[in-house]
Amino acid sequence: MKYEYDLVVIGAGSGGVRAARMSAGFGAKVAVIESSHLGGTCVNVGCVPKKLFVYAASFADAFEDAPGFGWGRARPSFDWPALVEAKNNEIARLNKIYGKILTDAGVEIVEGRGRFVDPHTVRVGDRTLSAKKILIATGGKPWAPEIPGHELGTTSNDMFFLPKLPKRIVIAGGGYIGVEFASIFHGLGVETHLVHRHEFLLNRFDGDVRRHFTEQLRHRGIHAHLGHTIQSLQKRGEDIVATLDDGTQLAADLQMAAVGRRPNTQGLGLEEIGVDVDHDRGGVVVNDDFQTTVPHIYAIGDVIDRIQLTPVALAEGMAFAHTHYGDKPRGVDYESIPTAVFGTPQVGTVGLTEEEAWHRGEEVVVFRSVFTPMKNILAGRHEKMLMKLVVCAQTDKVFGVHVVGPDAGEIVQGFAVAMKCGATKAQLDHTVGIHPTAAEELVTMRTPVKK
Repeated sequence: MKYEYDLVVIGAGSGGVRAARMSAGFGAKVAVIESSHLGGTCVNVGCVPKKLFVYAASFADAFEDAPGFGWGRARPSFDWPALVEAKNNEIARLNKIYGKILTDAGVEIVEGRGRFVDPHTVRVGDRTLSAKKILIATGGKPWAPEIPGHELGTTSNDMFFLPKLPKRIVIAGGGYIGVEFASIFHGLGVETHLVHRHEFLLNRFDGDVRRHFTEQLRHRGIHAHLGHTIQSLQKRGEDIVATLDDGTQLAADLQMAAVGRRPNTQGLGLEEIGVDVDHDRGGVVVNDDFQTTVPHIYAIGDVIDRIQLTPVALAEGMAFAHTHYGDKPRGVDYESIPTAVFGTPQVGTVGLTEEEAWHRGEEVVVFRSVFTPMKNILAGRHEKMLMKLVVCAQTDKVFGVHVVGPDAGEIVQGFAVAMKCGATKAQLDHTVGIHPTAAEELVTMRTPVKK
């Protein structure tokens, strides 16, 4: 049977764009369907605008630290609408770049929401597109529990378009998104409350990282209500009041849910054509080759609910294109994927946590250092930096690198390369450090912590 396209991609986020562009570059006839702006979550309501807001908030520290280095104490005023406008202009620029990348590669962009008509056909408005293969790359979306009054709250998608800066905010959730927005709003002068159901923030991170990060965040003045959940929201005059499980009430101008994201699969008609979806969280079920239960339909990125990171979606998109159209089958190595949390302080991590290593049955040696970064000394800032190595006791191979403090993400990126090359602790010991830097601590730690 002859089809209109070799490949139709549903979703023009990071993974979808990469797969579509590269597949077209290999000679496939490709169309990509997108119901919103090109670039997906990352470009429009995720990592890119979030990082711009992080930069904006970081100026508060610079102004506060400046007198310690001889600068005056004058502090300029902050203009929230100006930041939002500047962010909007940058995102619009990136949207155009994504469009040009696709069209230059020969990919047809179809605007609208796609839904399967049959296993080889997708309807978009009044149009139908048939394809030999179809790739689902619709990403994820914020999820909020349906507590009483949940409609009074917002999610991360709304944070980038607020008409004015709130004076008080309550954020539910202590993962990546929750702590990043807590850091942003606190840096911009907002009274910030963070509610998290566990004893420490950042679930699944190394235990030392979680404890140190939580302590430093609280030291900054963010109100962390740990071991609690929000039971309800209600309107009280101009305030929105969150009631916690212990009866505590937190009044604020803005209540934000940051308790997780779910795959964006609703309305695609997947179950009607035989594509299995995980009934717990809604992710598309795929095998190691990203193939769904319908052999010619594939899925990548956040929609498969594997690892929700932009670089992972990009790697999956590249693997798909090379395998199907580049005559060079390839997979994705999910071991030792680096990641960063752009909070204050920042967290960078790659590889196994100490707990993961022990649970896996490994015998490990741990190296840990807590110190005051050089810049903080003259600034009079009392924040400490944490660096930690998790090393295999038998092979000396580095299992994990964990950093909490300034530029943690930038530091860990380089060590992630070393770990991919199988770096050992002895090799780190023989590496000459760059002095004076914080990163040199990772190649100068000699004494393991006691078991």
